[in-house]
Amino acid sequence: MPKSKRLMELMMMVNRKRKFTVKELADQFEVSTRTILRDLQELSELGVPLYSEVGPHGGYQVLSERVLPPIAFKEDEAVAMFFASHALRHYSSLPFETQAASALNKFYLYMPGDVRDRIDQMKNRVDIVAPTRQKPVRHLSILLDGAIWQKVISIDYESREGGSIRHIQPVGIYARNGYWYCPAYCFLREDFRLFRGDRIRSAEYSSSDVAPLDLKHVHLGNWEEFTRKKIEWTRMYVVLSKEGVQRCEAELWKVPNLHIAEDGSGTIDGMIPTSEISFFADFFLGLGRNAVVKEPVIMVQLIRERLQEMIEMYDSDIQ
Repeated sequence: MPKSKRLMELMMMVNRKRKFTVKELADQFEVSTRTILRDLQELSELGVPLYSEVGPHGGYQVLSERVLPPIAFKEDEAVAMFFASHALRHYSSLPFETQAASALNKFYLYMPGDVRDRIDQMKNRVDIVAPTRQKPVRHLSILLDGAIWQKVISIDYESREGGSIRHIQPVGIYARNGYWYCPAYCFLREDFRLFRGDRIRSAEYSSSDVAPLDLKHVHLGNWEEFTRKKIEWTRMYVVLSKEGVQRCEAELWKVPNLHIAEDGSGTIDGMIPTSEISFFADFFLGLGRNAVVKEPVIMVQLIRERLQEMIEMYDSDIQ
């Protein structure tokens, strides 16, 4: 086997095994132990973080900061990877902000000059815009790791009722309209809750005796099904203009049963949590003539009240 191929396979093997002996590798590759020792030295010089232990139970270990073997990308694949990361630059906080910037820089620097020119021409012509939020989210990485490794996190959380210390087990994290959210099991409430990232003032792995739950079957797509809180539902029916349909598709996280006509106009006819009536009242009020709420009656009343408040506010300014 050529040396270059052996080094490549050796790099992949030590990343998988994590702990091994020189003899095991020598037997696997059918070479001498002296040859394997030289190969390991070369891998170490290439950046693979190897650690050796002596003694009857000794051997080699790969430290946690592993170096992945080289991967051959086609030009279009490399450009796509660049923009997948570049498109997130509008978010002021990311789970792997430093690592993403480092990876993006490596992609750019090691590309041929003509590919870099292509990227330079393209990056100001393709964009994915997200609202800019002023409050940073500093704890995304620990929340994500807690979700992946089923860890309990202790957080200092600032809610509308005030600050509190919570022990939570995250389900995952997601971004919506520029905000980061973390659905998690809250041991204080003994139920799943949704936490906003910028309201988490501190987060660390819990040192208490709270035992983590087995939540491997719970994820971002189904966590609401496991909440014990009974949700009250209300039918909502809204008539939309063509622009109203476009605004709903662009700005609403989930549009309940949106039906679009051939001319682009449409209707919303579906069930929403009763607790969200106030939110939808404000949203459709902002659409002006492009949305007419028919049901529920309480939402229509809220919109009328808020319109009246706005009229009085502007009347007082004129006087």
